[in-house]
Amino acid sequence: MKFVAYILALVLLSIPFNSAIAEPKEDVAYWIAYPGEFGILTHKNLMTRRTERNQHIPAGLYRVDVPYGIIQFNKRITLQKPEKASLHVDGKFYIRGIQGKGTHYDYDPTDFELPAGDYTMIILVENFEGLPAIHFKSPSYVSDDSWHVSALNGELIPAEQLSFTDPTMLPSDYKLAVKPIESIVLKKEENSILYDFGKETFGFPILHNVEGKGRLYLYYGESIEEAMAGKLAETWDIRKVDSDVSYIDTIPTRAFRYVQVVTEGDVKHTNLSADYEYLPLDYRGAFKSSDPLLNKIYDISYYTLHLSTREVHIDGIKRDRWAWSGDAYQSYLMNFYTFFDEDVNKRTMWGLRGHEPQTRHLNSILDYTFYWLIGIYDHYVYTGDIEFIRQIYPRMKSTMDFCLSRLNENGIAEGQSTDWVFVDWAPIQKTGELSFEQLLFIKSLEAMKVSAELVEDKPMQEKMTKLYSDKINQFNDIFWQDAVGAYLHRRVNGKLSEEITRYTNMFAILLDIVSEERKQKIKHNVLLNDSILAITTPYMKFYELAALCEIGEHKYVLDYVKDYWGGMIDLGATSFWEAYDPSLPDNEHYAMYDRPFGKSLCHAWGANPVYLFGKYYLGIKPTKPGYREYIIEPNLANLKWMEGTVPTPIGDIKLSVETKKIIVHTPDSNGGVLRFTSSKKPKVSNGILTQVNKNEFELKLNQANSVYEINR
Repeated sequence: MKFVAYILALVLLSIPFNSAIAEPKEDVAYWIAYPGEFGILTHKNLMTRRTERNQHIPAGLYRVDVPYGIIQFNKRITLQKPEKASLHVDGKFYIRGIQGKGTHYDYDPTDFELPAGDYTMIILVENFEGLPAIHFKSPSYVSDDSWHVSALNGELIPAEQLSFTDPTMLPSDYKLAVKPIESIVLKKEENSILYDFGKETFGFPILHNVEGKGRLYLYYGESIEEAMAGKLAETWDIRKVDSDVSYIDTIPTRAFRYVQVVTEGDVKHTNLSADYEYLPLDYRGAFKSSDPLLNKIYDISYYTLHLSTREVHIDGIKRDRWAWSGDAYQSYLMNFYTFFDEDVNKRTMWGLRGHEPQTRHLNSILDYTFYWLIGIYDHYVYTGDIEFIRQIYPRMKSTMDFCLSRLNENGIAEGQSTDWVFVDWAPIQKTGELSFEQLLFIKSLEAMKVSAELVEDKPMQEKMTKLYSDKINQFNDIFWQDAVGAYLHRRVNGKLSEEITRYTNMFAILLDIVSEERKQKIKHNVLLNDSILAITTPYMKFYELAALCEIGEHKYVLDYVKDYWGGMIDLGATSFWEAYDPSLPDNEHYAMYDRPFGKSLCHAWGANPVYLFGKYYLGIKPTKPGYREYIIEPNLANLKWMEGTVPTPIGDIKLSVETKKIIVHTPDSNGGVLRFTSSKKPKVSNGILTQVNKNEFELKLNQANSVYEINR
């Protein structure tokens, strides 16, 4: 909604004058809104743009919320003398509370006067089509998170400070950036042309110099086969043409590498280009090694993640173009090793959760609610952003209350009739009490326990602490079986199934709820056991490979990454896929959901090597929130050398590792520890060196923004 420069009324509040003088501020004015509403808006906008086979596809599997239409903004004003102020509003508005004024209709809100006095200025903003938001600036006051807001629900809470500072850029008009890209003609026939954009992309296709009478058919393909398949392609458009004058035809956003344009009648066009649409992001993370294939896998993973990182994190750019909590959880983690863009994570979390009340699991999927709670916890670990926890905590709490209300009579998280129990795209049984779901629930309890402590909600903290301990014990008592050295998959009507899957067992390692002895049993009996059902989606490979790294199988994991992701590259991948089964014939790789091209060939969860390489090979992770303290445990596996960068909220950590030398560049923190092996006592340029075991050393990186060199 466009800015409306008028005020309906000013209502006097009789508040005694206070002679205290506000100190002039040099602070920047930000757009502010009700917490989470910008995320809900961007989520809604993105979720309503999906088209397939020339049809709009509503997000019909779960609720998609829209922002509240009226928001109240409050600010306490204390001035000894009047001062000029400017106000920009996203919507229609009404101001009251300015002392000494009657009702006015005829002044410019971008240049008006705040009277002297001590009073509360209240700005009511109405915007039912976009986002109620304001941008305010005077010599003494600016719009920021010190303001308070209400959705007219009886509560005043701190406002959310958005990232925008330009008063002329309305949050409701937020759009991603675009840049032009060109195609080449790959094949030309009498009434059709096949265009190739060189790699997977996303944007607005543009037909140039269109004229004539008839139709143009555009068939989009992530592969040549899909583009040439006509209406069997997942995405296609029909453009009606009736013009003697040539024009440019810009089509809504599509995902493609190849586009086949078929003409009907005497329609002509000269060429096809596109405006590539993207979220501007800094490529802060980096990885390079002695293995060229791994370097290529890393680069393609990075590009895959960027394509799927939009207004919010989505699953894939062709399909579904929606935000799914399980997919997004992995994107949050990958983001921390690449862009470290906190805003897109937060927008996604707000958008997925939506407004109160919660009456179904997020995305209607049992596991996806748990991923949402765990994702907020991990966001805090990597960023240290306690203010975000404070803002979103009320919805975390109501979400946990919802989860607790749906436990079965045994206190176990079991799917109900309205729930989709997903786990993975795999032929496994999903009814009854699934150990995997219970394990995610347990991790959610820990996330809630930590969050309650941060916001000083002691009753909730105590409740979650007890539940967390009780549920771990219950989980181990029910599902661990010494006879097979593994966790069993499920229990139905009190009877344990003998089925063993990788899912629960690898998560037990990742969540660190098992002893070292049990980890080794899981490693041999499950993770390295070919008789256990294999995982064929990058989605769950994310966790399986991470679990293997946790127990020291770095060489095995690197070899697997080269075979699995390298296999997609061998098939021509320029982005990584939703699923990949190396055993399939070449002509069957694109089929999924009983459709010949249903599989997404650009799926965020396919990008997980960027996370694996940063966390487990460069070996960098926070040990206290926001990298106040961190550890570096580099592992070359079978590489000769590697180098890379991991972003943090306090600067980048840069690392170079060779068999005989390590160089570390520290961020703005003196709390780092480098843990490494050496067959002899190493020489270090600075820091405090300690030998912790035979051939194992720790170096305290006790100087911020410094360079450490280790010769070993």
